[in-house]
Amino acid sequence: MKKLLFALTALVLTTGIFAQKKSTDVAKFASETVDLGKIKQDNPTTAVFEVTNIGTENLIIEQATPTCGCTIGDYTKEPIAPGKVGYIKATYNAKNIGMFEKRLNVKFAGYDMQNITIKGEVIKNEDAAQAQKSPAAEPAVVATPATEPVKEEMSDAKNTKGKAPTKSNPAKKASPSKTTNLNKKP
Repeated sequence: MKKLLFALTALVLTTGIFAQKKSTDVAKFASETVDLGKIKQDNPTTAVFEVTNIGTENLIIEQATPTCGCTIGDYTKEPIAPGKVGYIKATYNAKNIGMFEKRLNVKFAGYDMQNITIKGEVIKNEDAAQAQKSPAAEPAVVATPATEPVKEEMSDAKNTKGKAPTKSNPAKKASPSKTTNLNKKP
């Protein structure tokens, strides 16, 4: 009986010691979902997620892994100081026509995994041209095509030292109040 009690006590203590802390206690995303709106087929488009360290220690993004091969993820590699901002980029290849919703699993050092999402609709290039010619249509804000490899773009975000992307780094960042929608509809 003593052995059983000892084993149970050891199990409870080790579970408590090795349990992962919640990432939401130290990391706050401006938005966990970015809506890329309507994008042209074969026109890779990038969404930028802004993550703020709300903890008291440096925050390290260990990985930002897409759940499929159609999305490329990149992220701030340096530790994010308390109160500072880091970035996670997701580039969708836009090969298949239709609606899409893709997730990235984000792992912070010492904390549990958190999911972020990009979504939108891929349309044929001809459909995009017709939408632009329509006089009744309001001019749409078009998502930024990924023209450079994601790793090069990330270096621009690193050089901003916690500031939002600039014209030299035109990727769309997530809105803090709601899901970002790059196509404004009347």
